[in-house]
Amino acid sequence: MKDFPYTESKDTRSGFGVGLHELGKTNPNVVALCADLTGSLKMDAFKKDFPERFFQVGIAEANMMGLAAGMTIGGKIPFTGTFANFSTGRVYDQIRQSIAYSSKNVKICASHAGLTLGEDGATHQILEDVGMMKMLPHMTVINPCDFNQTKAATIAIADYEGPVYLRFGRPVVPNFTPADQKFEIGKAVMLNEGADVSIFATGHLVWKAILAGKILAEKGIDAEIINIHTIKPLDAQAILASARKTRCVVSAEEHQMNGGLGDSIAQLLAREEPLPLEMVAVNDSFGESGTPDQLMEKYGLLENDIVAAVEKVLARKAK
Repeated sequence: MKDFPYTESKDTRSGFGVGLHELGKTNPNVVALCADLTGSLKMDAFKKDFPERFFQVGIAEANMMGLAAGMTIGGKIPFTGTFANFSTGRVYDQIRQSIAYSSKNVKICASHAGLTLGEDGATHQILEDVGMMKMLPHMTVINPCDFNQTKAATIAIADYEGPVYLRFGRPVVPNFTPADQKFEIGKAVMLNEGADVSIFATGHLVWKAILAGKILAEKGIDAEIINIHTIKPLDAQAILASARKTRCVVSAEEHQMNGGLGDSIAQLLAREEPLPLEMVAVNDSFGESGTPDQLMEKYGLLENDIVAAVEKVLARKAK
C-alpha cells in the first residue's frame, strides 16, 4: 500500500477561498456573490482586494442565483457562495430554470456539505445535494478531497464553460495531494494500484479510503484506491478498467446512498459490467446534531466501515 505523507490538515473550504483569491488576481471576469456567509466561505480575501467584484446579497439565496445567471450574459464568471444546503435545496428552482436550463456559466460553490457540518444538525446538513445537482442537464458536479485539490478545482472551473457545482466542507482533513497539481475535470485520480478490490471514494471519504487501504494491506488484501473528484461527468473509462481488473467494487462518500457516487457507479456497472458492489454512504436518513467524528462513526463513514464493505464484497465475489 502506497504511503501518503502530509504535513498539515486544512479545511477544504479554505482551499476554495485561496483559489478564488488567486482567480481574482488573474481573471478580471471572475466575480463573487455571497449570501451573508463571507467568513464561513473564506471569501474575505477576495472581498478585501476586489471589492468592486464582490456582491453581498444577504440571506437571499434565490436572488443570488438569479443575479449570478444575469451576470453571465455580460461575460462575467460568477462564483456563488453559501452552505451546500442553501446552495441547492433552498434554490433548486432558480438553479434549474435560470442556470442549468440555459447552461449559464455560473459556478455554484457550496461549503459545509454532508454530516461534517456537525452540531448545526439535520436542518443545515445536506446529504442529497450531489443527487439533485447531477440530475440537472448541463451541470458538472465536483467534490474534491483536500485543501490543495479544492484550490486547484476552484481555479480550473473558471476556465470551464458551463454551470458547475463545487462541493466542499468545514472540518480540517489531511492535505496530502500535490500543491502544484493540475486539476482535470472528469478525470479520476489513481491513488493506489491493487488487484483484489476497487475502492472509489470522493470528498472527505478519500482519506478514509486510504486509511482503509492500509488496514486491508495488513490483512493481505490489495486494494486499488481511486479518487473520483468529478461525479459528473463520471470517468467511466477509469472505473470500468479498474472494476474489470479486480472484479468487485466499493464506493465511499459523505452523501445519501441514493443519488450519490455509488448510485452513478451502480448504473454504469449495470449497463457495462455487472459486478458485486457495496456502498459506504448514509442509508436513507437525515443527519443530526453531533461532532463530525461522532456523526461519521454513527452513520458508518469511517475507514473500518470501508474495510467491512470490502470484506463483504470480496465474499460475494468468491461465490
